[in-house]
Amino acid sequence: MRKNQLKEKIARREPVYGLFVSIPHPIIVEMIGHAEYDFVIIDYEHASTNMETVEELIRAAELVELTPLVRISKVERSEILKVLDAGAQGIVIPHVEKQEQLEQAIQYAYYHPIGKRSLNSGRPGTFAKYSLQEYIEEANNEIMIVPMIESVEGIRNSESILATPNISFVLEGAADLSQSLSVPWELHHPEVEKHIEELYNVSKRCQVPYAVVSRSLEQHKKWVERGVHLFVLGDERNTAFRAYQQKVKDYRSVMGGKYES
Repeated sequence: MRKNQLKEKIARREPVYGLFVSIPHPIIVEMIGHAEYDFVIIDYEHASTNMETVEELIRAAELVELTPLVRISKVERSEILKVLDAGAQGIVIPHVEKQEQLEQAIQYAYYHPIGKRSLNSGRPGTFAKYSLQEYIEEANNEIMIVPMIESVEGIRNSESILATPNISFVLEGAADLSQSLSVPWELHHPEVEKHIEELYNVSKRCQVPYAVVSRSLEQHKKWVERGVHLFVLGDERNTAFRAYQQKVKDYRSVMGGKYES
């Protein structure tokens, strides 16, 4: 089984950077890998993709030495099983609000003795080329479980959520949190920042690594100074759009906004 490089880097407290991937084409993942990111979170919650494409995106990530995580759409046995059997090295669980959600996901994602994941020797187990018993042990060591806490209810229950064993890191969800606080997309609203601060403090008490969605260099610097070393730099669609937008803006500026006939 492939070693989970992201898990090893986090253990060494190395700075790591990832992107959400929503465009259902492997070449996007290849580009991100060659741009020297550390991991991708393939989006199966919002994106219009299917499981076959998820597997192709995972295969592309392996090609360029990215750690492939998948944001699932729901805590459901079959979905988690298929994502992991496709080769994902971890799952990101959106909208975690109760410890029970996380415990259920762990049962579906891990083999005995931690969980009850159905046995299969597919891609991650090299199609039974090697001992399935050895694969099971290795898989339990390499899998990552990442809760996203992105609501008032989730923050309120974050102490019990993050006390759950086998969490690799927690990812903040300020965007949906802002809506939960009735201030949609006001990410710097005092109430949003107050709740994000609370989540960070709980993660420290529970000794769970904390991951930030970096939305500006100023915000990024703030969290770096506080010792955070896990970052998701948004998604690949927005990143590409901003680059396209800025490029044409720069070239148009050469014309001074004037066009000659």
